[in-house]
Amino acid sequence: MTTETIPLIDNISSLGAAALIGGMWLWERRQSATREKQLDDAHARIMSDGIKLEALMDLVKQSTETLSKLVAQSDVLLQKINDK
Repeated sequence: MTTETIPLIDNISSLGAAALIGGMWLWERRQSATREKQLDDAHARIMSDGIKLEALMDLVKQSTETLSKLVAQSDVLLQKINDK
């Protein structure tokens, strides 16, 4: 060991278990805050995707209704053509 690292080890060891626990607690809180932000971002994205999905479902429903009307009108037109 170099003479520069010995004072560092002495300083760390003099802090004791309470400092170690405190440091671990601070580290955990920082990690927890980061994870909480990730969860908040994911939730916002899911909610945004839900709104987009709802709009897409409405569009599909409208398209289906329009196609159904078109098919019905085509059937009526073909029936009229066949009757002549």
